Amino acid sequence: MAQSTQQEMSYGQALKGSRLSFFLAGVGFSSIGDGMLISTIPLVAIGIHGSMPIAFAVSLTAAAAYVSSVCLAIPFSLGRLRFPVKTSLIADCLLRGVTLAALGVAAAGGSLSIEVLIGALLVGSCLRSLSASGIRLAAISLVPSHGRYAVNGLLSTVRQFALYVAGPALGGLVAAVFSPEWALVIDGATFLPLLVATLVTLSSEPPAPAGPERTESGLKVLRTLPIAWRLLVIVFFYNLFYMPVEVALPLFVDGPLAGNGKALGIVWTLFGAGAIIGALATNHLRHVPQRPLLIGIVAGWGAAMIGLASAQSVLWASIAFFVAGVIYAPFTPVAYTYLHTFLSEEEAQPVITLWSTVSTLAAPLGLAAAGPLVYALGGRGSIFLSALVTLALSFVAWRIIGSQPSPDPRQPDGQTSE
Repeated sequence: MAQSTQQEMSYGQALKGSRLSFFLAGVGFSSIGDGMLISTIPLVAIGIHGSMPIAFAVSLTAAAAYVSSVCLAIPFSLGRLRFPVKTSLIADCLLRGVTLAALGVAAAGGSLSIEVLIGALLVGSCLRSLSASGIRLAAISLVPSHGRYAVNGLLSTVRQFALYVAGPALGGLVAAVFSPEWALVIDGATFLPLLVATLVTLSSEPPAPAGPERTESGLKVLRTLPIAWRLLVIVFFYNLFYMPVEVALPLFVDGPLAGNGKALGIVWTLFGAGAIIGALATNHLRHVPQRPLLIGIVAGWGAAMIGLASAQSVLWASIAFFVAGVIYAPFTPVAYTYLHTFLSEEEAQPVITLWSTVSTLAAPLGLAAAGPLVYALGGRGSIFLSALVTLALSFVAWRIIGSQPSPDPRQPDGQTSE
């Protein structure tokens, strides 16, 4: 078990390393591009949906960016294969960058159909999961072991700002001034800074570890850590029940709240502002016990979603989503840091890849289910159902990871160390 006895680094201490700062800047630019997709891909899908119902067009295009990447990442996380982190990042930057730029040009020229859009997103995003875990592993490799919490928090801060503030705002601006299609072109270009940062900051791939550790799969390692796989179950369902909110929110704002595209942008911007505050506050939570903190975040998110579903105006919806952003932001960095305390260096890549793959799998499943759910229940009803299920999940989380004495992480279920 790889645990550090040194005091955890703060954000400022971790950022003293110039390589980490430069790499995070590249991550930030590519995340801005992903944030642009949040506000523009639905608009592109709506514009070319043809005979496909709008709710299905929006959910399928959103899910397409995850499906193939999860399928490709499964052999790496469940098997004995290892992937070169630097190589996967370079390949993903090139593939996604070119694909999104080409889709934007085709859409602007009026030659893009909804079927081609979904198919191209499936192909162009096939390395997304490997890249996501690679980014985390690469960033962690740039600091000592006691800097992992700070790196996970900084990654969350950068991504929250880029995904929910800068990205949607820039996407909305481009859509208003030009058209949503050109936002795809710009999104493709945002992968260039990450490509440069990867080439400059990451060293050559280290040799594969020797000995029996080399043949262990992520699943085999995780099965020896009962608390870790239980936590992974909570993370999966937490992400799964969040996804209907993304599909339901545009219809909720446009329908019951009588809003428009500008109002939706305001709601997302307030969520992003709250997420930034929450991500920055994560720096001050590094000494808080992590298991009860994670359970509290799940319960708090469910309560915030009840507030959102109960809103009768765009103003109150924005306030509720702002609070949700503050609560949501610390979840991922705390979960990954907690997991990492149980892993040796040889175990980190397969387990982190498995963890990222399973948690990412929740996205296409949740988005695919969101189409018929939103179609049947409407925006408000879907958000309310998501809130109730998430609150129930917090009680499950308390039962399976929070109510028992902390076990030796390497002991089978039902056994504790003496």
